[in-house]
Amino acid sequence: MMADDLASSSLGIEVLDAGPGWAELAMTVTAAMVNGHGIGHGGYVFLFADTAFACACNSHGPVTVAAGADVTFVAPVREGDRLTARATERTRYGRSGVYDVTVSRAGPDGAPEVVAEFRGRSRTVGRP
Repeated sequence: MMADDLASSSLGIEVLDAGPGWAELAMTVTAAMVNGHGIGHGGYVFLFADTAFACACNSHGPVTVAAGADVTFVAPVREGDRLTARATERTRYGRSGVYDVTVSRAGPDGAPEVVAEFRGRSRTVGRP
């Protein structure tokens, strides 16, 4: 899926690791991703989390798409921040699923600092 995802690859999003029901991705905030307030545009943070969600919910095989998603922005991001997104499957039932994604960056002491929490709801469309 990621090989054909021009939107994500053009932003430099990389898959660090993945397995059944989970994925970990990375992205660096560039100058083009910063809004008029000098902070990372929330749309890019959402897109990054959504890409991790897509990797996790498609890890089981059938084509799976977003049925809905919500994000809570916890802290602003800035140009140069290296973000990681860890998507985790919470549950799958029938053709539906729920996934949580935590987006973080390294804090001043090097420990992960959460910048956003995302919850995605998936729907399998039945195509292989």
